[in-house]
Amino acid sequence: MKLRLDLLGHLTDEDILEEVLANNHRYKPEPLFSKTGVGSLSSASTEERAQEEARSTALIQRLKQRAAESGRKSGGKSSPSTKP
Repeated sequence: MKLRLDLLGHLTDEDILEEVLANNHRYKPEPLFSKTGVGSLSSASTEERAQEEARSTALIQRLKQRAAESGRKSGGKSSPSTKP
């Protein structure tokens, strides 16, 4: 999943849980998982990659909306850019 770093502050536990549950079926623990704590994630199919892209796009849109709402609630404006 690709995520813009400027939006990470608006990520919630529910957002993370949603992505974890979406990929949980791909996780394969090793036979000695209880001792090693190691497992692996199987490759995603083309369909799963398309679904991941759709979830990622939807998440980014939700985070942009949250960022805009929190900006309106705080009433503060961002400082002007110092770039020429």
